Amino acid sequence: MAWVYLFVAGLFEIGWAVGLKYTHGFTRPLPVLFTLASMIASFALLALALRQLPLGTAYAVWTGIGIVGSFLFGLIVLGESTSAARLACVSLIVAGIVGLKLLDGSPSA
Repeated sequence: MAWVYLFVAGLFEIGWAVGLKYTHGFTRPLPVLFTLASMIASFALLALALRQLPLGTAYAVWTGIGIVGSFLFGLIVLGESTSAARLACVSLIVAGIVGLKLLDGSPSA
């Protein structure tokens, strides 16, 4: 179950990163509320995952999911650059996340 918590925490990590973009410096109330709620949910689920997963693995996977998801949101929704170098770099992050999951000795979810 820890990996499920961690995955959902990573999705909320994406939510608050994207939400932060739309707060316009914390001047727009609804995006601010969405962002804060996503932050709380993300941290709470990460804390649950940390009951069973090693800190280094959990934190790296959590931030990696947030990074990759935010990157994809930027590409798809915001029209950010899809240069080969950027895609190669994010591919390395994905490889790291997968590697950490495969090499983890804790029970799978």
